[in-house]
Amino acid sequence: MKRPRPTRRALFVALCLIPAVALAAWQVIPPGREKLATAAVTRADIENSVTALGTLQPRRYVDVGAQASGQIQKIHVEAGDQVKEGQLLVEIDPSTQKAKLDAGRFSIDNLKAQLQEQRAQHDLAQQKYQRQQNLKAGGATREEDVQTARAEVRATQARIDRFQAQIRQAQASLRSDEAELGYTRIYAPMSGTVVAVGAREGQTLNAQQQTPLILRIARLSPMTVWAEVSEADIGQVKPGMTAWFTTLSGGSRRWSSTVRQILPVPPRPLEQTQGSPTSGRSGSERVVLYTVLLDVDNADNALMTDMTAQVFFVARQAQNVLTVPTAALQNGTAADRQVAQVVAANGEVQRREVRTGISDRLRTQILDGLAEGDHVLSAPLTGSGG
Repeated sequence: MKRPRPTRRALFVALCLIPAVALAAWQVIPPGREKLATAAVTRADIENSVTALGTLQPRRYVDVGAQASGQIQKIHVEAGDQVKEGQLLVEIDPSTQKAKLDAGRFSIDNLKAQLQEQRAQHDLAQQKYQRQQNLKAGGATREEDVQTARAEVRATQARIDRFQAQIRQAQASLRSDEAELGYTRIYAPMSGTVVAVGAREGQTLNAQQQTPLILRIARLSPMTVWAEVSEADIGQVKPGMTAWFTTLSGGSRRWSSTVRQILPVPPRPLEQTQGSPTSGRSGSERVVLYTVLLDVDNADNALMTDMTAQVFFVARQAQNVLTVPTAALQNGTAADRQVAQVVAANGEVQRREVRTGISDRLRTQILDGLAEGDHVLSAPLTGSGG
Protein backbone atom coordinates (compact mmCIF):
# COMPACT_ATOMS: atom_id res chain seq x y z
CA MET A 1 0.00 0.00 0.00
CA LYS A 2 1.47 3.38 -0.98
CA ARG A 3 1.83 6.18 1.56
CA PRO A 4 -0.14 9.39 0.72
CA ARG A 5 2.05 12.20 -0.50
CA PRO A 6 2.03 15.42 1.59
CA THR A 7 -0.32 17.99 0.22
CA ARG A 8 0.80 21.42 -0.84
CA ARG A 9 -1.14 22.93 2.06
CA ALA A 10 0.77 20.86 4.63
CA LEU A 11 4.09 21.90 3.12
CA PHE A 12 3.03 25.53 3.22
CA VAL A 13 2.11 25.32 6.96
CA ALA A 14 5.43 23.70 7.79
CA LEU A 15 7.40 26.38 5.99
CA CYS A 16 5.48 29.07 7.87
CA LEU A 17 6.30 27.51 11.27
CA ILE A 18 10.07 27.50 10.74
CA PRO A 19 10.51 31.29 11.30
CA ALA A 20 8.28 31.15 14.39
CA VAL A 21 10.34 28.35 15.97
CA ALA A 22 13.56 30.18 15.20
CA LEU A 23 12.23 33.38 16.82
CA ALA A 24 11.19 31.51 19.97
CA ALA A 25 14.59 29.84 20.27
CA TRP A 26 16.30 33.22 19.85
CA GLN A 27 14.22 34.64 22.70
CA VAL A 28 14.89 31.68 25.02
CA ILE A 29 18.64 31.61 24.31
CA PRO A 30 19.75 35.23 23.93
CA PRO A 31 22.53 35.90 21.43
CA GLY A 32 25.96 35.43 23.00
CA ARG A 33 24.73 33.75 26.17
CA GLU A 34 24.97 30.24 24.72
CA LYS A 35 28.73 30.73 24.26
CA LEU A 36 29.28 31.61 27.97
CA ALA A 37 29.49 29.24 30.93
CA THR A 38 26.87 30.60 33.30
CA ALA A 39 25.20 29.63 36.55
CA ALA A 40 21.78 30.69 37.74
CA VAL A 41 21.11 32.40 41.05
CA THR A 42 19.00 29.85 42.93
CA ARG A 43 17.64 29.30 46.40
CA ALA A 44 19.16 26.60 48.58
CA ASP A 45 20.13 25.70 52.14
CA ILE A 46 23.71 26.57 53.04
CA GLU A 47 25.95 26.13 56.05
CA ASN A 48 29.46 27.08 57.08
CA SER A 49 31.02 24.12 58.85
CA VAL A 50 34.28 22.70 60.17
CA THR A 51 34.98 19.17 58.96
CA ALA A 52 36.87 16.44 60.76
CA LEU A 53 37.29 12.68 60.84
CA GLY A 54 36.23 10.69 63.89
CA THR A 55 35.85 7.20 65.29
CA LEU A 56 32.78 5.77 66.98
CA GLN A 57 33.10 4.24 70.43
CA PRO A 58 30.55 3.18 73.07
CA ARG A 59 29.83 5.93 75.59
CA ARG A 60 29.89 3.42 78.44
CA TYR A 61 31.90 0.21 78.55
CA VAL A 62 33.80 -1.88 81.08
CA ASP A 63 36.69 -4.30 80.71
CA VAL A 64 36.08 -7.46 82.73
CA GLY A 65 39.27 -8.96 84.16
CA ALA A 66 40.26 -11.70 86.60
CA GLN A 67 41.24 -11.04 90.22
CA ALA A 68 41.96 -14.72 90.89
CA SER A 69 44.61 -16.89 89.30
CA GLY A 70 43.79 -20.26 87.81
CA GLN A 71 42.55 -22.07 84.74
CA ILE A 72 39.36 -20.89 83.03
CA GLN A 73 36.78 -23.67 83.34
CA LYS A 74 33.85 -22.10 81.55
CA ILE A 75 33.03 -18.92 79.61
CA HIS A 76 29.25 -18.58 79.50
CA VAL A 77 29.01 -15.80 76.86
CA GLU A 78 30.23 -15.02 73.37
CA ALA A 79 30.85 -11.80 71.48
CA GLY A 80 27.53 -10.21 70.56
CA ASP A 81 25.57 -11.67 73.50
CA GLN A 82 23.32 -9.42 75.56
CA VAL A 83 24.01 -9.70 79.31
CA LYS A 84 22.29 -8.41 82.44
CA GLU A 85 24.02 -6.92 85.46
CA GLY A 86 24.92 -9.73 87.90
CA GLN A 87 24.84 -12.47 85.24
CA LEU A 88 27.49 -15.20 85.58
CA LEU A 89 30.09 -14.75 82.84
CA VAL A 90 33.19 -16.83 83.64
CA GLU A 91 34.17 -19.61 86.03
CA ILE A 92 37.80 -20.16 87.06
CA ASP A 93 39.03 -23.43 88.63
CA PRO A 94 38.63 -22.80 92.41
CA SER A 95 40.82 -25.72 93.60
CA THR A 96 43.76 -23.56 94.71
CA GLN A 97 41.55 -21.00 96.44
CA LYS A 98 39.56 -23.71 98.27
CA ALA A 99 42.76 -25.39 99.50
CA LYS A 100 44.09 -22.04 100.71
CA LEU A 101 40.81 -21.33 102.46
CA ASP A 102 40.85 -24.72 104.21
CA ALA A 103 44.44 -24.14 105.32
CA GLY A 104 43.45 -20.78 106.77
CA ARG A 105 40.59 -22.30 108.73
CA PHE A 106 42.84 -25.06 110.10
CA SER A 107 45.39 -22.45 111.15
CA ILE A 108 42.75 -20.52 113.08
CA ASP A 109 41.58 -23.69 114.83
CA ASN A 110 45.18 -24.42 115.82
CA LEU A 111 45.70 -20.92 117.19
CA LYS A 112 42.46 -21.10 119.17
CA ALA A 113 43.60 -24.39 120.74
CA GLN A 114 46.93 -22.86 121.72
CA LEU A 115 45.06 -19.89 123.15
CA GLN A 116 42.97 -22.16 125.36
CA GLU A 117 46.12 -23.90 126.58
CA GLN A 118 47.75 -20.55 127.32
CA ARG A 119 44.71 -19.37 129.27
CA ALA A 120 45.00 -22.48 131.44
CA GLN A 121 48.67 -21.68 132.04
CA HIS A 122 47.68 -18.14 132.91
CA ASP A 123 45.11 -19.35 135.48
CA LEU A 124 47.74 -21.61 137.07
CA ALA A 125 50.25 -18.75 137.19
CA GLN A 126 47.70 -16.52 138.91
CA GLN A 127 47.07 -19.21 141.54
CA LYS A 128 50.81 -19.57 142.22
CA TYR A 129 51.18 -15.85 142.55
CA GLN A 130 48.27 -15.64 145.00
CA ARG A 131 49.78 -18.43 147.08
CA GLN A 132 53.15 -16.65 147.17
CA GLN A 133 51.46 -13.48 148.36
CA ASN A 134 49.75 -15.39 151.21
CA LEU A 135 53.06 -16.98 152.25
CA LYS A 136 54.75 -13.60 152.13
CA ALA A 137 52.17 -12.19 154.54
CA GLY A 138 53.07 -14.96 157.04
CA GLY A 139 56.80 -14.55 156.42
CA ALA A 140 57.03 -18.05 155.01
CA THR A 141 58.50 -17.27 151.55
CA ARG A 142 61.21 -15.23 149.93
CA GLU A 143 60.64 -12.00 148.04
CA GLU A 144 62.41 -13.51 145.06
CA ASP A 145 59.76 -16.28 144.79
CA VAL A 146 56.99 -13.71 144.89
CA GLN A 147 58.55 -11.71 142.04
CA THR A 148 59.02 -14.88 139.99
CA ALA A 149 55.35 -15.78 140.37
CA ARG A 150 54.31 -12.25 139.39
CA ALA A 151 56.52 -12.40 136.24
CA GLU A 152 54.97 -15.72 135.25
CA VAL A 153 51.48 -14.16 135.37
CA ARG A 154 52.57 -11.33 133.14
CA ALA A 155 54.32 -13.69 130.71
CA THR A 156 51.26 -15.93 130.32
CA GLN A 157 49.03 -12.88 129.77
CA ALA A 158 51.40 -11.61 127.08
CA ARG A 159 51.24 -14.98 125.34
CA ILE A 160 47.44 -14.84 125.47
CA ASP A 161 47.51 -11.40 123.85
CA ARG A 162 49.89 -12.67 121.17
CA PHE A 163 47.66 -15.63 120.27
CA GLN A 164 44.61 -13.38 120.14
CA ALA A 165 46.42 -11.06 117.72
CA GLN A 166 47.50 -14.01 115.59
CA ILE A 167 43.91 -15.24 115.46
CA ARG A 168 42.64 -11.81 114.33
CA GLN A 169 45.34 -11.73 111.66
CA ALA A 170 44.45 -15.24 110.49
CA GLN A 171 40.76 -14.30 110.39
CA ALA A 172 41.54 -11.27 108.20
CA SER A 173 43.57 -13.50 105.90
CA LEU A 174 40.67 -15.96 105.85
CA ARG A 175 38.27 -13.21 104.73
CA SER A 176 40.71 -12.37 101.93
CA ASP A 177 40.84 -16.04 100.92
CA GLU A 178 37.04 -16.20 100.92
CA ALA A 179 36.90 -13.12 98.67
CA GLU A 180 39.49 -14.66 96.33
CA LEU A 181 37.39 -17.81 96.13
CA GLY A 182 34.45 -15.60 95.16
CA TYR A 183 36.57 -14.05 92.40
CA THR A 184 36.68 -17.43 90.65
CA ARG A 185 33.08 -16.72 89.57
CA ILE A 186 32.97 -13.52 87.52
CA TYR A 187 29.66 -11.67 87.15
CA ALA A 188 28.63 -8.87 84.79
CA PRO A 189 29.23 -5.46 86.44
CA MET A 190 26.61 -3.83 84.18
CA SER A 191 24.04 -4.66 81.52
CA GLY A 192 25.11 -4.39 77.90
CA THR A 193 26.54 -6.24 74.91
CA VAL A 194 29.67 -8.41 74.94
CA VAL A 195 31.74 -6.69 72.26
CA ALA A 196 35.00 -8.62 72.70
CA VAL A 197 36.23 -11.85 74.31
CA GLY A 198 39.98 -11.97 74.92
CA ALA A 199 40.37 -15.32 76.69
CA ARG A 200 39.61 -18.99 76.02
CA GLU A 201 38.42 -21.92 78.07
CA GLY A 202 41.41 -23.84 79.42
CA GLN A 203 43.62 -20.75 79.47
CA THR A 204 45.58 -20.20 82.70
CA LEU A 205 45.38 -16.73 84.21
CA ASN A 206 47.97 -15.16 86.51
CA ALA A 207 46.34 -12.31 88.40
CA GLN A 208 49.44 -11.78 90.56
CA GLN A 209 51.42 -10.10 87.80
CA GLN A 210 48.61 -8.18 86.08
CA THR A 211 44.84 -8.16 85.73
CA PRO A 212 44.14 -10.41 82.73
CA LEU A 213 41.48 -8.99 80.38
CA ILE A 214 38.80 -11.60 79.68
CA LEU A 215 36.04 -9.67 77.89
CA ARG A 216 34.51 -6.23 77.34
CA ILE A 217 30.90 -5.22 77.91
CA ALA A 218 29.54 -2.07 76.31
CA ARG A 219 26.28 -0.21 76.01
CA LEU A 220 25.86 0.48 72.30
CA SER A 221 23.47 3.39 72.83
CA PRO A 222 24.42 6.13 73.11
CA MET A 223 27.64 6.05 71.09
CA THR A 224 30.37 8.68 71.21
CA VAL A 225 32.22 10.12 68.22
CA TRP A 226 35.86 10.89 68.98
CA ALA A 227 36.54 13.53 66.33
CA GLU A 228 40.01 14.90 65.64
CA VAL A 229 39.97 18.62 64.79
CA SER A 230 43.10 20.44 63.61
CA GLU A 231 44.47 23.32 65.64
CA ALA A 232 43.62 25.67 62.75
CA ASP A 233 39.89 24.91 63.19
CA ILE A 234 39.56 24.10 66.89
CA GLY A 235 38.90 27.75 67.76
CA GLN A 236 35.61 27.60 65.83
CA VAL A 237 34.34 24.55 67.73
CA LYS A 238 32.50 25.19 71.02
CA PRO A 239 30.69 22.96 73.56
CA GLY A 240 26.99 22.73 72.71
CA MET A 241 27.67 23.46 69.04
CA THR A 242 25.41 21.73 66.51
CA ALA A 243 27.10 18.97 64.51
CA TRP A 244 26.21 16.09 62.21
CA PHE A 245 28.12 13.21 60.71
CA THR A 246 27.93 10.45 58.13
CA THR A 247 29.48 6.99 57.92
CA LEU A 248 30.65 4.88 55.03
CA SER A 249 27.97 2.28 55.67
CA GLY A 250 25.18 4.77 56.27
CA GLY A 251 24.95 6.07 52.70
CA SER A 252 23.24 9.48 52.68
CA ARG A 253 21.95 9.16 56.25
CA ARG A 254 22.91 11.92 58.68
CA TRP A 255 23.21 11.63 62.44
CA SER A 256 22.67 14.86 64.37
CA SER A 257 24.41 15.70 67.63
CA THR A 258 25.98 18.47 69.69
CA VAL A 259 29.50 18.92 71.03
CA ARG A 260 29.70 17.46 74.54
CA GLN A 261 33.33 18.12 75.36
CA ILE A 262 36.59 19.36 73.89
CA LEU A 263 39.61 17.65 75.44
CA PRO A 264 42.11 20.42 76.30
CA VAL A 265 45.24 18.38 75.55
CA PRO A 266 45.86 16.62 72.22
CA PRO A 267 46.69 12.90 72.36
CA ARG A 268 50.42 12.38 72.69
CA PRO A 269 52.53 9.23 72.27
CA LEU A 270 53.78 7.68 75.49
CA GLU A 271 57.40 8.50 74.71
CA GLN A 272 56.50 12.20 74.51
CA THR A 273 54.72 12.42 77.87
CA GLN A 274 58.01 13.20 79.60
CA GLY A 275 60.11 16.26 78.99
CA SER A 276 59.19 19.44 77.17
CA PRO A 277 55.84 19.84 75.44
CA THR A 278 57.62 20.47 72.14
CA SER A 279 59.41 17.13 72.16
CA GLY A 280 58.83 15.27 68.94
CA ARG A 281 58.18 18.35 66.81
CA SER A 282 59.55 18.20 63.31
CA GLY A 283 58.83 21.70 62.06
CA SER A 284 55.82 22.12 59.81
CA GLU A 285 55.41 18.34 59.44
CA ARG A 286 53.75 18.02 62.85
CA VAL A 287 49.97 18.38 62.79
CA VAL A 288 48.27 18.99 66.14
CA LEU A 289 44.80 17.45 66.45
CA TYR A 290 42.41 18.03 69.35
CA THR A 291 39.77 15.51 70.36
CA VAL A 292 36.12 16.59 70.34
CA LEU A 293 33.43 14.32 71.79
CA LEU A 294 29.85 14.02 70.48
CA ASP A 295 27.16 11.66 71.77
CA VAL A 296 24.48 10.17 69.51
CA ASP A 297 21.53 7.85 70.08
CA ASN A 298 21.94 4.39 68.55
CA ALA A 299 18.62 2.70 69.29
CA ASP A 300 18.60 0.87 65.94
CA ASN A 301 22.24 -0.30 66.34
CA ALA A 302 23.17 1.15 62.94
CA LEU A 303 26.39 2.52 64.43
CA MET A 304 29.13 0.07 65.39
CA THR A 305 32.37 0.32 67.32
CA ASP A 306 35.39 1.75 65.44
CA MET A 307 33.32 3.01 62.50
CA THR A 308 34.80 6.04 60.73
CA ALA A 309 32.67 9.19 60.79
CA GLN A 310 32.89 12.32 58.63
CA VAL A 311 31.93 15.06 61.08
CA PHE A 312 30.61 18.53 60.26
CA PHE A 313 30.56 21.15 63.03
CA VAL A 314 28.02 23.77 61.95
CA ALA A 315 29.29 27.29 62.63
CA ARG A 316 26.51 29.12 60.74
CA GLN A 317 23.62 28.04 58.55
CA ALA A 318 20.73 29.52 56.55
CA GLN A 319 17.80 27.93 54.75
CA ASN A 320 16.12 28.80 51.45
CA VAL A 321 18.45 31.71 50.63
CA LEU A 322 19.86 33.02 47.35
CA THR A 323 23.15 31.36 46.44
CA VAL A 324 25.68 31.31 43.61
CA PRO A 325 28.78 29.20 43.04
CA THR A 326 31.67 30.63 45.03
CA ALA A 327 33.87 30.38 41.92
CA ALA A 328 31.62 32.96 40.24
CA LEU A 329 32.63 35.71 42.70
CA GLN A 330 35.63 38.01 42.86
CA ASN A 331 36.94 40.10 45.73
CA GLY A 332 35.07 43.36 46.29
CA THR A 333 35.67 46.61 48.13
CA ALA A 334 34.92 45.14 51.60
CA ALA A 335 35.01 41.84 53.43
CA ASP A 336 31.30 41.21 52.83
CA ARG A 337 31.35 42.67 49.32
CA GLN A 338 32.24 40.70 46.21
CA VAL A 339 31.83 41.18 42.48
CA ALA A 340 29.73 39.00 40.19
CA GLN A 341 29.64 39.22 36.39
CA VAL A 342 25.98 39.13 35.40
CA VAL A 343 24.99 38.04 31.89
CA ALA A 344 22.12 40.18 30.59
CA ALA A 345 19.34 38.89 28.31
CA ASN A 346 21.15 40.27 25.25
CA GLY A 347 24.38 38.47 26.24
CA GLU A 348 26.07 41.59 27.60
CA VAL A 349 28.29 40.97 30.67
CA GLN A 350 27.92 43.48 33.51
CA ARG A 351 30.03 43.72 36.67
CA ARG A 352 27.88 44.01 39.77
CA GLU A 353 28.96 44.37 43.39
CA VAL A 354 26.96 42.11 45.72
CA ARG A 355 26.77 41.66 49.48
CA THR A 356 27.53 38.10 50.59
CA GLY A 357 26.85 36.02 53.69
CA ILE A 358 27.59 32.41 54.55
CA SER A 359 29.87 30.34 52.34
CA ASP A 360 30.43 26.60 52.32
CA ARG A 361 33.36 26.85 49.90
CA LEU A 362 31.21 25.62 46.99
CA ARG A 363 28.33 28.11 47.16
CA THR A 364 27.96 31.54 48.73
CA GLN A 365 24.89 33.23 50.12
CA ILE A 366 23.80 36.45 48.33
CA LEU A 367 22.26 39.04 50.66
CA ASP A 368 21.91 41.88 48.15
CA GLY A 369 22.73 42.70 44.54
CA LEU A 370 21.30 39.70 42.68
CA ALA A 371 17.83 38.30 42.14
CA GLU A 372 16.62 34.75 41.78
CA GLY A 373 16.96 33.65 38.15
CA ASP A 374 19.87 35.96 37.29
CA HIS A 375 22.72 34.35 35.39
CA VAL A 376 26.34 34.93 36.35
CA LEU A 377 29.54 33.77 34.77
CA SER A 378 30.68 30.53 36.39
CA ALA A 379 34.29 31.60 35.87
CA PRO A 380 34.54 35.43 35.81
CA LEU A 381 36.25 37.04 32.85
CA THR A 382 39.19 39.26 33.74
CA GLY A 383 39.09 42.80 32.51
CA SER A 384 35.36 42.83 31.53
CA GLY A 385 33.57 46.04 32.23
CA GLY A 386 30.04 46.96 33.33
